Amino acid sequence: MRIDILSVVSELLSSPFEASILKRAQEANRVEVHIHNIRDYASNKYKQVDDYPYGGGAGMVLMIEPIAKCIETLRADRDYDSIVYMTPDGKQLNQKIVNHFSLHNNIMILCGHYKGVDQGVRDLFITHEISVGDYVLSGGELAAAVFWDAIIRLIPGVLGNETSALTDSFQDNLLAPPIYTRPADYNGHKVPDILISGNTPKVEQWREEQAVERTKKLRPDLL
Repeated sequence: MRIDILSVVSELLSSPFEASILKRAQEANRVEVHIHNIRDYASNKYKQVDDYPYGGGAGMVLMIEPIAKCIETLRADRDYDSIVYMTPDGKQLNQKIVNHFSLHNNIMILCGHYKGVDQGVRDLFITHEISVGDYVLSGGELAAAVFWDAIIRLIPGVLGNETSALTDSFQDNLLAPPIYTRPADYNGHKVPDILISGNTPKVEQWREEQAVERTKKLRPDLL
């Protein structure tokens, strides 16, 4: 998979790929990530990429021209399965959406900033608009980090155990069951006997029952 990220604050995007799973995914050639600074496509010497909104009002808007130049330059080299715009008014991200995007080969992600982007960008280039929640961030970079992290961990070979992601919360519209590790008894707080019984079918049945009960209690809307 190749991911191209467009931003006006590109320095915010590099650190997640310098550690942990995302770094290993790149080193293993499971994913290729390229970060593009929209300012590099500005048409004036001041690298201006924003302007005042027509009709007045507070805030600045990212201009269509530098974004269009960046997108068109990238599309000249390859076809993209999707061009995603991270925006608070987009479709709220969930595991089903993440699963869908994890099957793509080439994804472009545009990070909004200030008051957002010129509507022409959305009309002409964007194929999907995604939100990470009903709140506003100072830019789309952190939202994009959530999005690509959720995608990359599903790529085969990224996690040490490929079945791990399949048992995460939301994969089957259930929350994950409680999990435990050593010691089996911590100051009287004991691990359920079934988990140390060695009876795998019974363990799986217990986990499924617990997942259903937790979902009923904490997220009944998922059922």
